[in-house]
Amino acid sequence: MDYLWTPWRYEYISASGDQRECVFCAAAQAPCGLHSLVVHRAEWNFIILNRFPYTNGHLMVVPYQHAASLGELRDETLVEMIRLARDAELRLREIYRPDGLNLGLNLGRSAGAGVAGHVHLHALPRWTGDVSFMTSVGETRVLPEDLEVTWEKLNRAFRAL
Repeated sequence: MDYLWTPWRYEYISASGDQRECVFCAAAQAPCGLHSLVVHRAEWNFIILNRFPYTNGHLMVVPYQHAASLGELRDETLVEMIRLARDAELRLREIYRPDGLNLGLNLGRSAGAGVAGHVHLHALPRWTGDVSFMTSVGETRVLPEDLEVTWEKLNRAFRAL
């Protein structure tokens, strides 16, 4: 049997589903930086890297307002969220040159939301054939770029806004 050592994922798989503090609310209060993974702040939302990405460049647009559904958000928050998703698409295409992108929301735990109580929009670049045998047979994702490098690239791109 082969083993792929991924100690950075232990925090994710061992975390209880009942977190005391919302990770997005904590990030909303933290300064932009590698520690918080926040790459950009706007008036109603911020952009943060996914700490456990599916692909390199996987980021999320997150409202500052803690809300579990789109219906709870103000119109200006929703409009800005979509505009930031558009900006994320442009920057991800520019930096990573993907064949496509996934943009989406998972509302509620049964819909796949890792943080079910705080709405967030995922944006992740995709490449033809990026789901290799490692994902389908080994149930393991291979990411060739460190989060620090991803943060540097995206933070630099969003500073140009």
